[in-house]
Formats: sequence, C-alpha cells, structure tokens
Amino acid sequence: MTLKRENVLIEALPYIRKFHNAIMVIKVGGHAMVDKQIMSDIIEDVVLLKFVGIHPIIVHGGGPEITEKMNRMGKKPKFVGGLRITDDETLEIARMVLVGNINTDIVSLIGRHGGKGIGLSGKDGKLIVAKKMAAQKVMIENIEHEVDLGWVGETEIINTEIVEIVTKHGYIPVISPIAIDSSGRGLNINADTVAGDIAAALRAQKLILMTDVPGILRNIEDKSSRISRVKLEDVEKLVREGVISGGMVPKLRGAVTAVESGVQRVHIIDGSVSHSVLLELFTDTGIGTMVYRGEDGE
Repeated sequence: MTLKRENVLIEALPYIRKFHNAIMVIKVGGHAMVDKQIMSDIIEDVVLLKFVGIHPIIVHGGGPEITEKMNRMGKKPKFVGGLRITDDETLEIARMVLVGNINTDIVSLIGRHGGKGIGLSGKDGKLIVAKKMAAQKVMIENIEHEVDLGWVGETEIINTEIVEIVTKHGYIPVISPIAIDSSGRGLNINADTVAGDIAAALRAQKLILMTDVPGILRNIEDKSSRISRVKLEDVEKLVREGVISGGMVPKLRGAVTAVESGVQRVHIIDGSVSHSVLLELFTDTGIGTMVYRGEDGE
C-alpha cells in the first residue's frame, strides 16, 4: 500500500531531527555522472539536506568522462589495479574534465535547485596535500613487475579549514579529487579515497558512496539479496566468502578505513535510483548497505 504523504513526512521527521547540524560527505560517481536527470535528482536531494539543517559536502569522480576525453584525443587509457596511469598529458586532461567541466556543472545544478554551491579542488587552500604513489607490483606472465603510475597521489593531509568556512556560510562545497604535493605539483587521486579521507578529517556523521549497484548483494544476480547492514568486523569475512568481490572490495575497505578513522556510518547506495539519498537517510528501511561499528548498535 502506498504511504500517505503525511506518513512519509512523519517517517522522515526523527531522522531530520537526528541529523540536524551533521556533516555528510556524498561521493557522486558511476551512472549518475552521465545521466542528467539522475544527477539533477541527486543535487535536488543535496540541496534539500542543506535546507533542513544538514551540512552536505560533495566529492565527485569522473573516470568515464576522462576516458572518453582521452579516446577523443587519441590517447589510450591504461590502468593498474583500478588506478589510471597518469602522465603529464593525462593529468591535464583529468584536470580539465574534473575541475573545468564536471565541477562547474554540479555547482550550476545546485544553483538551479535553489542552493549555493562552490567549486573546489584539492589545490584550493591546500585542501588535499598528497604524495606521489609508489610503484605498484603487478604479475605479468607469472613474473612480478613494478609499474610507475605517474602522477597518481595518495593523501597525506586534509586541510579542512576552507571547507568549514564555506559550509558555515551556507555554501555546499563541491570537491574535485585533484590534489597538490609539497612542491606544488598536481596529483590525481581516486575519488572514493578522497571522499573517505575528507569524511574522516571532518569526523562526518555519514559518508555516502554512490555506485551502480543496490549495495552489497549476497547473490550478485539477485537484487533482492541486498545486505542492508554490515558490521565493520564482518567485511573481511564477506570478502573471503566471495560475497564482496571485484570493484566493491576497495570501496568496502575504504569504508572500513573511514569508520575506523571516526566516520560514524558509511552508506553504499545505487545512485541510479531516483532520490536515492533521501530514501537512504530518511526512511526506516533504506535502499543500500550501511557499514558501522558493531559496538555502536544499529
């Protein structure tokens, strides 16, 4: 039976009260990045969060768009362990796509829905200070090789001051995962990693990671097999059992790191579902998978 409108609002009320003044980091990626209607729904949700007294912070990726741009320029993308090998030209393409295109588009969408967005990259105010990632070991024909990823970074310091200032003044920060090293050199960092690092540094109440799947599924072929809650200590068990596999493994391990670093809850949700953020945060059942400390209760 369809809930009456007043029942929907009553169900949301305790969550709105609970999350008032909370910091929430929302990582946008996947199919949402290329579907204008889905992206519009997500940003509408984010603006609503701001108006009900929550402090949302958006971190966005842009992998497919970077790959498309590289292909158009005749440059073949290369990956090692899910990370893009980033030479000088690739870094410039990533900067153009992430900072120049996607970031400004999201800021414009926020304005269209009545909010105030402000675009930032990790270079602004030294928001994300990183170091070049060490060479990665890979097996090629049963022989171990070291591969230099180029200008791929890993976070050393998150300077939260600029985010706290703009958030306090009513803006929604939109952050691109382009960092800076100690010498001023740009570095490209995985957006999921950046979102977790920023959430931990801000001691966010929630980190929301958008994907193209409904969360963790016990059976990848059966969307009804979604696991709605996972205790921190059960993640590695699910990896060993093969329940968590492929690209979901680094995402879940990143979620574990975020919770261990002070984030209260991490939610993995399907960004292609209309208004997925509101459904996950403001309903009793939610639509994704929540990762939490077992001792904190459910």
